Amino acid sequence: MSREVILSARDLVKHYPIRTGVLRRTTGQVRAVAGVSFDLYKGETLGIVGESGCGKSTLGRLLVQLERPTSGRLAFGGTVEDLDAGAPDVVDMVAADGNRLRQLRRDVQIVFQDPYTSLNPRKTVGDIIQEPFDIHPAVEPRQGRRRRVQELLELVGLNPEHINRYPHQFSGGQRQRIGIARGIALNPKVLVCDEPVSALDVSVQAQVVNLMERLQDELGLSYVFVAHDLSVVRHISDRVGVMYLGSMVELGDEEQIYERPTHPYTQALLSAVPVPDPTLRGRREEIVLSGDVPSPANPPSGCRFHTRCWKAQDVCAVEPPPLAPRPDGVSAHDSACHFAEPRTIVETVDVS
Repeated sequence: MSREVILSARDLVKHYPIRTGVLRRTTGQVRAVAGVSFDLYKGETLGIVGESGCGKSTLGRLLVQLERPTSGRLAFGGTVEDLDAGAPDVVDMVAADGNRLRQLRRDVQIVFQDPYTSLNPRKTVGDIIQEPFDIHPAVEPRQGRRRRVQELLELVGLNPEHINRYPHQFSGGQRQRIGIARGIALNPKVLVCDEPVSALDVSVQAQVVNLMERLQDELGLSYVFVAHDLSVVRHISDRVGVMYLGSMVELGDEEQIYERPTHPYTQALLSAVPVPDPTLRGRREEIVLSGDVPSPANPPSGCRFHTRCWKAQDVCAVEPPPLAPRPDGVSAHDSACHFAEPRTIVETVDVS
């Protein structure tokens, strides 16, 4: 993994209108993503974790511009700061439209969560994987597309002779491999993986994760890996970002997040991981959060986690803490907490 930035987000915000009544008048907004910032490096896997409804899948769709942000910046080929400085090879993804946006989508692709609904049941596997070439005809000459599709099937571990089969003739793991083949068809530089293994059996999950690691090494891909399974994320990720109610609350490398988390929400999340060894269960301190997750249509003021946090003080309800480096006992990594301090979880919880 290099330290060269390939994708950069600054203060990404996405609101969805709430419409009610016969006239469908807007009565409020769902604040799905609230000011997320990060950099993705070349050859890196950045894991995004959090509970259901935290906005991680919406963030993934923003990164490929399937959803347009309400506000914020998104740059490809460098940082947003490089873009502002006039770097010639850095592209403003938010401002791109038409042909420019189509060109960008050659470089930033997505693998969807559900392999049962993300593939068109009326098309053969060959047609599904060939579709990116039909949209971007300059990538592969027409006469060579069928052969290229067979090569992609073989690359993801499927039989090239099954090119004329339909999605229903494949298992869930095989369908996800088809989705991955479609995602890498245009030789993208960034692949956003929106919970690509959550709908699969555990044994099949391991096969798909191993496949993605091999493809990353062979093709030089950078991954944004969205998931809620902490074990899978730890296995595949170089860095991990933790989201809560639309905000990024902690960001660090795999060791920092899993062994020295400093944000209370990350600590609570790790303490909830099941422990397979019965002899360790009594040694682990479980952190039980009070209350429910607030509605994204009416989030709390200040720190969004303060209504459930055992460390909360008056300042937490007033001043949103920035995502900034906080000491973790060995070094420092980014955490959005006024009272961040490390807490060892991994000694009693094995999530590898």
